[in-house]
Amino acid sequence: MQTDPLCQGTTSLTGQPRFLTGCVENRRWTFKKVTYATLNVQGSCNNLCSSGAGDPSGDAEEYAHREVADEQWLKQTFDEAEDRDSAGVMIIWQADPGFDTFGFQGAPKRNSATLVETDGNPDGFHDILSVLRDRTIAFKKPVVLVHGDSHYFMIDKPLLDSSGRRVENFTRVETFGDHAFAGSPQWDTNDVHWVKVLVDPHSRDVFAFQPQIVPANRVAVPSP
Repeated sequence: MQTDPLCQGTTSLTGQPRFLTGCVENRRWTFKKVTYATLNVQGSCNNLCSSGAGDPSGDAEEYAHREVADEQWLKQTFDEAEDRDSAGVMIIWQADPGFDTFGFQGAPKRNSATLVETDGNPDGFHDILSVLRDRTIAFKKPVVLVHGDSHYFMIDKPLLDSSGRRVENFTRVETFGDHAFAGSPQWDTNDVHWVKVLVDPHSRDVFAFQPQIVPANRVAVPSP
């Protein structure tokens, strides 16, 4: 059985452990030669800024403790995948960290080579992205990151190495979600569908994806 990672830090005054709460979203399993992991990586600067839901600001202390646990969990996931000779790795978290300077659909704007955020907002993703990139390159086999947050369905290969070369064994899957896209009319907001993932550890790419449109959620096109 896996050991639950702890979001643990120390106080500046007493040095006693704090935040001894299990990071309950961090889970890992291997099934038929593929390793999967979930991590608690949150949108809105990874809790370094307000989520826009009424909280006045982020929580840097909470972020710092959780980030340590997340990075450790991610490294251990790749360690386990290598030990098991897994054919691929799938990472699942909530946040859209942004991968380039365009900031598509409100994603953070980021220098693709350095992974440093460029839009002036607190950067809660640089460190975890750096671990993900380093371990993906070293793993060499297919790695998929599944996330929501921006909720504009796409499948792409946005990750570049520090020299600007595409990391070809990395794929990003951004899921559907109830989101009013920039510039769209108000009636075009119910974009709640799902994505089927086909996994074949004996295939070259291991993962394949099929968007599944929910009939009841199809956009009603206005009559001319």
